[in-house]
Amino acid sequence: MEKITKDMKIEEVIKKYPETTEVFAKYGFHCIGCFAASFESIEQGAEAHGIDVNELIEDLNKAIK
Repeated sequence: MEKITKDMKIEEVIKKYPETTEVFAKYGFHCIGCFAASFESIEQGAEAHGIDVNELIEDLNKAIK
């Protein structure tokens, strides 16, 4: 199984792994369907929200196991 990485686009991850939506919401990514999600990487989104990207990636990968 492919691991989620910080350079992946938010929208790409949600489309491939819908179960990650709850993890993004937990971290404050409430505009999952917004325009920025289509071009913004997880790392860029985490920086914009003041979130530890490594912790987020760990939780996202736990959600897809």
